[in-house]
Amino acid sequence: IPNQFGSLWVNFNSPLLWDVFAISTYLSVSLVFWWTGLLPDFAMIRDRAVRPFQKKIYSLISFGWTGRAKDWQRFEEVSLVLAGLATPLVLSVHTIVSFDFATSVIPGWHTTIFPPYFVAGAIFSGFAMVNTLLIIMRKVCSLEDYITLQHIELMNIVIMITGSIVGVAYITELFIAWYSGVEYEQYAFLNRATGPYWWAYLLMMSCNVFSPQFMWFKKLRTSIMFSFFISIVVNVGMWFERFVIIVTSLHRDYLPSSWTMFSPTFVDIGIFIGTIGFFFVLFLLYARTFPVIAQAEVKTILKSSGERYKRIREAGQSLVGTGADERTSGKAVVKAEAPKVDNTEKVNSLLQTIGTFDASSGTADELQKINGVGPKMEEALNSIGIYTFLQVSKMTKREYDLLDEITGSFPGRAERDDWSGQAKKLIN
Repeated sequence: IPNQFGSLWVNFNSPLLWDVFAISTYLSVSLVFWWTGLLPDFAMIRDRAVRPFQKKIYSLISFGWTGRAKDWQRFEEVSLVLAGLATPLVLSVHTIVSFDFATSVIPGWHTTIFPPYFVAGAIFSGFAMVNTLLIIMRKVCSLEDYITLQHIELMNIVIMITGSIVGVAYITELFIAWYSGVEYEQYAFLNRATGPYWWAYLLMMSCNVFSPQFMWFKKLRTSIMFSFFISIVVNVGMWFERFVIIVTSLHRDYLPSSWTMFSPTFVDIGIFIGTIGFFFVLFLLYARTFPVIAQAEVKTILKSSGERYKRIREAGQSLVGTGADERTSGKAVVKAEAPKVDNTEKVNSLLQTIGTFDASSGTADELQKINGVGPKMEEALNSIGIYTFLQVSKMTKREYDLLDEITGSFPGRAERDDWSGQAKKLIN
């Protein structure tokens, strides 16, 4: 019977009441944020639905989305506001949950490092869980062209960093317990590492602190199978962290006569297995009913970049230098998509005047340093064959006009901003 330890009357003096308000607020904002992001996709499914019942349901949950400019404007505004609300809520929710422990006087709980430690742990375990599900869905739903190896690598870097922060928190706990001089606090942490639950503490440290350090090696963090294995290990480690915090702090208190070992009842085991099952039922129902990736967001960048990056990936080339990642956009150059056939003559005429670029012997310049050249324009220039300041510095009015005809965007901008003059200054 779940209510075996006392009355179910609400105790409004309990710190657990803080969790009710914090988690309910966070849940509400997250649901609205999630639903708002799905509105364009719901409308897409509504327009393609064949069965009247499905069409009716998706019409209802898409809230009359029509795809007008006004709809998109409100969509962007609401998304920005909700993202701004959700960010501090992530910090506040896990901070308040940590206060449940930190405000008590139980040795092992009464510590001020809990708030940042819980926030880092939440991001750490959250990314690991997302990585676990993402790698499975990527394979099952054939999403390799949308969820790339670069996405998984960046997630592994976050797991590595937050895992290191959690490791620092563990070490800080041990140091402060020793430095405080409080014998009860010292024994609580000594009991965790050397007491009857030493195996749980060892598993927690191994999974949460040591395993993410393998992600320092690029070969390992870009391996799909290894990333999946580490994400599972981190999930296990974070479960044992909860076990260590709660069980090892409570099974031995100030009175040796009350020391005991934790024995889970069938209710505890049932709730544990049931919550896992409930989560996966909801997740699979969602994946069966709704889009697993935001198709509207993919479509917004597909025209300008999707096909080009797809060809680069199929050729087995790196995305470095393509503008896909700002950190590496100027470090190397890959073979860009050839210009359209209609513009071949104009491109040849332009390159004949300003010169061509040899990737094997030359180094590309960061053309975005020129005022008026953004990421999209840099990609357009690269696709034509313009990679260096030297090429740009040779442009005159004739070359500017040719460039405008080839790119077909913002005519006269290159001449007005004097790209040639800027390039000469950058060369010098």
